[in-house]
This record gives sequence, structure tokens and C-alpha cells, in this order.
Amino acid sequence: MGTVFSYIFSRFRSITPVRILMVGLDGAGKTTLLYKLKLSEVVTTISHHRSVAPSSFSGLTDVPQNKRNLHTGTFAGFNVETVEYKNVSFTVWDVGGQTIIRPLWRHYYVSTQGLIFVIDSNDPQRIQEAAEELHRMFEEEELRGVPLLVFANKQDLPGAVPSSDITEALRLSGTSRPWSVQASCAVSGSGLVEGLDWLSDRIQKQNQ
Repeated sequence: MGTVFSYIFSRFRSITPVRILMVGLDGAGKTTLLYKLKLSEVVTTISHHRSVAPSSFSGLTDVPQNKRNLHTGTFAGFNVETVEYKNVSFTVWDVGGQTIIRPLWRHYYVSTQGLIFVIDSNDPQRIQEAAEELHRMFEEEELRGVPLLVFANKQDLPGAVPSSDITEALRLSGTSRPWSVQASCAVSGSGLVEGLDWLSDRIQKQNQ
């Protein structure tokens, strides 16, 4: 897994730049997935806020002052990571469970060329909630036609919902955008290469 970024994002060399946004409900495994790709290490949700390049927050003029740390650019309730790798800006919003601040996701929609949505396959009670959030995103003009990769994460756990059932629950068959649901395990890295390989192919085709 240590060469995953080198392998996957070498596919993007003809595209400058590429912007990928990864979101999902709290506890879905976004942080673990990101750091498995970046460091080939298992890193669980980070409890402290992360600093983000100021340019990443351009346009966030409606953020309440009591939610924003003006020195770091971070927000209460969020763990935000922006990973720069060659010509790829891979931004992760790790939502801490506060549904009231999920509307702030839309500030990252502009210029997004690939969307990754992470699902906790081992939490069937929240799959419907995840579906509702995903379909809200489908209504955004900035994300119209953007390829969607769903990581059905935590497939290693005995109670995990199969990826085929997650596909049905997310009601993806009716969407016109390119999409794929990939069974994955962020801890072991299973399914990550396959998913990102599909996404890179779709983005390349749309930019030809």
C-alpha cells in the first residue's frame, strides 16, 4: 500500500489539476482510509483539529465566528485534511456527528472532479441517513455529472452489509452520473486501489 498514491495518481499526470472530495457520515472510516493511502498506516479518527491551507477555505464567509479558529482555519466539530500529492488536492472532511454543520460541505463542491462517499457497512441503522445526505449532494449544481465512488467500508466485520445491498439502499440506479460501489476495508487496504483506479479512469474519460 505504500505505493498506492504513486500508482493511482500517476494516472492523473495528463490532468492539471484534479480535485477530489471525500465525505461521509461520522465514524464511516474516512480518516483511516485516507491515512492508509497516504502513510500505509492505520490511523483512527484524529481528536484534535488539523490546520488547512488558507486557500482551502476561500469563500467560507458564512461560517459562524464561534465555529472558526482564525489562527488555524479549522472548525469546531471538523477534522479537515488537505493532502497535496503532485497535481492532486485530496480534501477530506471528517464530520464529528453534528448534522447542523454538514451544509458546510458545499463550500468544497466548486471545481470538484471526483467525489468519494464513505459508508460504514457495519452500521445498517445509518445507511438510510447516508443515502439522504448523498442525494442532497446530487441536487447541487456544482456536482452535476461528477463521478461518484462509494467505499462500502468495514467489510471485514462480521455484521457488514454486503456492498450489493448498500448499492440498492443508496438508490443509485436512477442517477445519470458515473458511479461505482466498492467493497473495502480501510484497515487492511482491501478494495482501495480498485476503487480509486475506477475513479481515475472516469475522470480521465471526462477530461478527454
